[in-house]
Amino acid sequence: MPYAYDTNNIFARILRGEIPCNKVHETPHSLAFRDINPQAPAHVLVIPKGAYVCFDHFAAEATEAEIVDFTRAVGQVCAMLGVTPGADGAGYRLLANSGGDAHQEVPHLHIHIFAGRPLGPMLARG
Repeated sequence: MPYAYDTNNIFARILRGEIPCNKVHETPHSLAFRDINPQAPAHVLVIPKGAYVCFDHFAAEATEAEIVDFTRAVGQVCAMLGVTPGADGAGYRLLANSGGDAHQEVPHLHIHIFAGRPLGPMLARG
């Protein structure tokens, strides 16, 4: 499936340095920064530096180096936040919205990391 990437989306502009961010972590292929409207005490976004609209786009077209780097960056941020259960953290939630039904607001793949309080059920019932 072809994807149309909007080079003027907010994350593309952050990656180009046109908009500042509160950087948490950076790797050769990924950038992690604090969400400007946090939904939990710890709310960090991790984005690939490549022009990928959503997760299936990334999975289909990213290089192995990009995929490994991005996956490890997510894990590294969780460790940096001190929330990994194996390190006596209380845990975290990962969320990636893709498309209209999922309410994806920015057409650039991004993983939300939520932590710092009990997060409740995964989805509202009903």
